[in-house]
Amino acid sequence: MQLKIENLSKRYSNGVQALENVSLTIPTGMFGLLGPNGAGKSTLMRTLATLQEADSGAVSLGDVDVLREKEELRRHLGYLPQEFGLYPKVTALDMLDHFAMLKGIRNAGERRKVVDALLEKTNLAAARNRQLGTFSGGMKQRFGIAQALLGDPKLIIVDEPTAGLDPEERNRFHNLLAEIGANIIVILSTHIVSDVNDLCPQMAILYRGKVIQAGEPRLLIATLRDRVWRKFIDKTALAAHEAQHRVIAARLLGGQLLIHVYSEGRPDALFEPVDADLEDFYFFALKGSTDSPDAAPVRPVD
Repeated sequence: MQLKIENLSKRYSNGVQALENVSLTIPTGMFGLLGPNGAGKSTLMRTLATLQEADSGAVSLGDVDVLREKEELRRHLGYLPQEFGLYPKVTALDMLDHFAMLKGIRNAGERRKVVDALLEKTNLAAARNRQLGTFSGGMKQRFGIAQALLGDPKLIIVDEPTAGLDPEERNRFHNLLAEIGANIIVILSTHIVSDVNDLCPQMAILYRGKVIQAGEPRLLIATLRDRVWRKFIDKTALAAHEAQHRVIAARLLGGQLLIHVYSEGRPDALFEPVDADLEDFYFFALKGSTDSPDAAPVRPVD
């Protein structure tokens, strides 16, 4: 099973080109869609989830024409949007049972088995009778995955699922995503590089509505081997270094500014080599896409 996206474009009425000729082939497993806020990720996710129309292009999930056979696609889709509302006074058990009914599971006994199994799978069985308004952020996200898994979907879309989660909940959510992504297509849309690095054997980088890089993270990182150097500098020296070198990232570390530079050889004697990681490649790709005259500079500073 593959999700095939061909030349998908979307321009909003205010003139913003949210998607421009996006083409991707997404296989079974976890697929990371990485990009900064405003890159077009949520527009792409909503389009794939049949929540909005594209201006042009084609999308297919196996034999299903996603843009024209919306009801058929929804039978095979699980969706966890970035923002989703829950009734705070309703218990997890009752809410998931309601979602299961909406998904077409009419038999009460069958529905109860399905709901119980999903609560167990998402580690919410012990909280089944708690009101959703008492759930932590991570518990709400796991409940969101539980409802997305109803109906044995072939495609699951999760949009910025770990934003705001503490490290423990984030790890728990990662483990859950990795488990469900073994046999179905799971698209993880995020601006958090480590989420993609930890979970996804395939990925794409979306920026200003365009796919600027796609492939296996390990192979993309390999293109930077022996070409990334680092150096601590004074904050006031950043502009000078940007004028002289290809600075791909800059962040504060222990009160000092640490820069990463792309160069075929050592830029100067004070630079030291560094093993490139996915974050380096991500910033390298974004910086490469902002080198055109009409683009704003990228300076990721933590």
